[in-house]
Amino acid sequence: MTKPASPFLPMEYSDEVAAAKARGAPIVALESTIITHGMPYPGNLNMARSVEAIIRDQGAVPATIAVIHGVLHIGLDDAKLEELAKTEGAMKVSRADLAFAIAERRTGATTVAATMIAAARAGIRVFATGGIGGVHRGAELTFDISADLEELGRTAVIVVCAGAKAILDIPKTLEVLETRGVPVVTYDSDVFPAFWSRDSGLKSPLMLNSPAAIANFQNMREQLGVDGGMLIANPVPAESEIPREEMEIYIARAIDNAERDDVTGKAVTPYLLDNLFHLTDGRSLETNIALVENNARLAGEIAVALTAK
Repeated sequence: MTKPASPFLPMEYSDEVAAAKARGAPIVALESTIITHGMPYPGNLNMARSVEAIIRDQGAVPATIAVIHGVLHIGLDDAKLEELAKTEGAMKVSRADLAFAIAERRTGATTVAATMIAAARAGIRVFATGGIGGVHRGAELTFDISADLEELGRTAVIVVCAGAKAILDIPKTLEVLETRGVPVVTYDSDVFPAFWSRDSGLKSPLMLNSPAAIANFQNMREQLGVDGGMLIANPVPAESEIPREEMEIYIARAIDNAERDDVTGKAVTPYLLDNLFHLTDGRSLETNIALVENNARLAGEIAVALTAK
């Protein structure tokens, strides 16, 4: 049984998340586009279950967020998780169309921006994902900039990721985050990571080396009344990374293929990721799974540290 959050908003908590909220236990939000748009069934379901198990192992409760038939779910039981993993044609919802999906009773998977909105609405302070969106290469011509950056500037959720996706313009992405006043903290490294790679070649704006220090930083921001989110960049484990120099060769080829095939707009990112999967003989997906699991582990530790404060 689920617990409705509001008589006006069709939002429901899973039993596990509702119980965690009632006792003040740490909770970690999880997005759902990686389930519906990241890989096929049953690999997507196995990955989702693994990530949730990792968060539980840290002493926190996972809350996978999705819109199912017009209801915003904060946490999915195993049956709903499998239902979502088998769903074809789910919307990929962000800030612009989250309310649309709910109002039109659609099924949609939440991006970083939409997951942040839902997490904040549910009182969840920590969110684990793979990598954030950002400023696309060539954005000075296309103006293609992810809504994730705007959301980080306005919504008070800690987002744990492996940096910005390396297919993006990472220097420009960091500039926009700085303009939005978003703290960018790399965990236990002074170099900002590039998703599949531990080193983007750019110095990290800030560095902290413990979940307790991150929790203390966030609590101080709240004491000052500083709005907006915090980005925690967690480098992929060394044994799972694809070095930046090698990855850039694959990315350049994938971008050339996208231009050849005249791929534009929202279709660019999934096209590039699929190209990279084939160009790397599946290694990019293996690294993606490893970094998501690594981020879930750190997010669970941060959520526990925040609860202890």
